[in-house]
Amino acid sequence: MNYFSSDFKLGILGGGQLGKMLLTETRKFDIQTLVLEPSEEAPARYSCNGFYKGSLMDFDTVYQFGKMVNLLTIEIENVNLDALDKLEEEGLPIYPSPKTLRLIQNKGKQKDYYVSNDIPTSPHQRFVDLNDLRNALAKDELEFPFVWKCAQFGYDGNGVKICRSALDLVKLPDVECIAEEMVPFKNELAVIVARSVSGEVKTYPVVEMEFHPEANQVEYVICPARIDEKVAQKATEVALKVSEAFHHVGLLAVEMFQTENDEILVNEVAPRPHNSGHYSIEASYTSQFENHLRAILNLPLGNTDSKVAGIMVNLVGEEGFSGQVVYENIEKIMAINGVTPHIYGKRETRPFRKMGHVTIVNEDMTEARRIAEEVKNSIRVISSPLTPKGGI
Repeated sequence: MNYFSSDFKLGILGGGQLGKMLLTETRKFDIQTLVLEPSEEAPARYSCNGFYKGSLMDFDTVYQFGKMVNLLTIEIENVNLDALDKLEEEGLPIYPSPKTLRLIQNKGKQKDYYVSNDIPTSPHQRFVDLNDLRNALAKDELEFPFVWKCAQFGYDGNGVKICRSALDLVKLPDVECIAEEMVPFKNELAVIVARSVSGEVKTYPVVEMEFHPEANQVEYVICPARIDEKVAQKATEVALKVSEAFHHVGLLAVEMFQTENDEILVNEVAPRPHNSGHYSIEASYTSQFENHLRAILNLPLGNTDSKVAGIMVNLVGEEGFSGQVVYENIEKIMAINGVTPHIYGKRETRPFRKMGHVTIVNEDMTEARRIAEEVKNSIRVISSPLTPKGGI
């Protein structure tokens, strides 16, 4: 199939920042793209050949969108799988497949799948709703502390809470959920695996993630991870086992814990480009977005090695600010060698909302980490002051 400068149309479900960055690669190769996305203000809106506003969870909307394209991929897991099943039955290539997405979309099913495939993960229990979980506590079938996760529709910092007492249950939504045993760990790690239609597989180096203590969002992604080579090798082997188990095509980001005794436990996966791979745009020979595209189009996968050390800093809305976004001191950080900001195109900021990221590349990891701290302490994602009454 000729994808380049042709009538071939790639469909993308979701038009957020991941879609926007994926579209940068389609523009590079001159591949036509159509995007379906519920928000008119989506970051990907202006980078595609055709933008369609509609619900990703509505059967007819997703099905009709699929009829317009030659191949379909996603940038978010929460999509209507029944529509994808029908499209696949009718011959439309969809990567990752609806079957893979079914295993991943529900965190309870995802955890059960690890257990049934002998993939190391923390012990967990599944509950149909919050009342079911409370009953388990009352019967001493579950005890504090534990990590509560909603089974579906959660994402960075949303749908996850550490529960240490009954007070922590008060504001939890009454939805299907899981309770995971709290794991004492040294590091949170991630490995991105690229797998093509024909089965070619490549892994990116192990990255280390530093989290914001309150928002439960990644503050820094550090590549390569500052860990022993044996631990890195073990993490890569586990990620490859997970990739094989899910039979995915495209990217699979495997998030893991390195325990106190250097065991590797899988936390969760994402079958798409991922926050833990954003550093690759500047630091790798082939970015995660280009390799996702290569994988789903069954083109040779690109080199996943890093050219230099890379650190990513997330740009999230500061607490106490909502409204028209202002990136304070962005010129200051752009004056530093090796610093590249990525602004996602969201006009409105709010506390902890992902608004962009900054990549720091340097041949010296220690220096890269120092600069990352400087960047983090300099740039602020705030809102413009309200216009005074009677003002223009």
